Parts: sequence; C-alpha cells; structure tokens
Amino acid sequence: MNAGAARASTSSRLPSHFELFGLAPAFALDRVALERSYRDIQSRVHPDRFASAGDAERRASLQWTTRVNEAYRVLTDPVQRAKHILELRGVDVAFETNTQMPTDFLMQQLELREELEGAVRKKDAAALDGLRSGLSESRALLENQIAEAIDARKDYAGAADLVRKLMFLGRLHEEVGAAYEEVE
Repeated sequence: MNAGAARASTSSRLPSHFELFGLAPAFALDRVALERSYRDIQSRVHPDRFASAGDAERRASLQWTTRVNEAYRVLTDPVQRAKHILELRGVDVAFETNTQMPTDFLMQQLELREELEGAVRKKDAAALDGLRSGLSESRALLENQIAEAIDARKDYAGAADLVRKLMFLGRLHEEVGAAYEEVE
C-alpha cells in the first residue's frame, strides 16, 4: 500500500481513488504516474502473493485488489473520473435524473443519430468512420473543457453539465462501434 493509502486507511473513510494512487485529484491525469502506482500496489496486494497465507489475509488481499482495480477503472474513464472528482467536491452529476441539455446540443445529437441510422441502412462503413472520427474530436474537445472547468476554474457545476454531454457522446460512440457489426 502506498503512503497516501496507508494514511487514508487509518481514518474512518476510504481514500478517494486519487489518494489510493497517491495522485492529486485532477481531471488532467498523469497516466504514467497512475500506471506506475497501480502496478506497484498490485504487486503488493495481488492474491497470488497470498496463496499460502491464512483465510483472513487472502480475503483482505482480494478486497484490496478489487478496490484497486475499481479505482483504476474509474480513473482511466474520463466520465467516471470527472464524476468522482465532482462527488469529492459535493456535486451530484445526476446522470439518472438530470437529462436536461441545451437545445442545440440535443439537435446535434438527433442529427448524429440520423447519420448513424443512414450509414447502417446503406451499409456504409466509410460514413461510420467519419462519424466515429467526428465523435472522437468532439469528445476530446469536451474533455479539454472539463479539465479547464475542474482543474483551472473550479467550476464544478459547469463541469457537471459538460460531463453529461460527454456521457451522451460516449453512448453514441458505443452505438457507432456496434453499428459496424450491422454494416459488415
């Protein structure tokens, strides 16, 4: 366990995912530091190291491994990472209950979905490629805006709106990926 996780584990609350890996809570993530810390922790808590240990130690190892894997999964996913940061700041992203979006964004979503349906209907892989590329660019732009809102301006409410947009684009990106199977 790293020093940050050791300190946090002595308190009554679990460490944040960032604390677990010894990282500052920021949307713009140092992926190299995350990978290094993840591997270091895994090398110390992985169940294989405790194969001949007692039941309690094996259970604790499994619990730590599960916690570390979940934290890593959250921090490597931009939507989940932003959601975690906002929760740490007391902001509920409200994915399930707040689906309000600006009208222009919703219109853009409708147009993109129509493009997707047209590409599938025509079995046009090139159109799917273009759609996927455009979505990737839009997602990268939104991720930059989220980093600016969270890390620089500390505008957590504004970031929540951007995260909901990123979530919408992520779903559409997944649908485009699934559409390739229908086109082939």
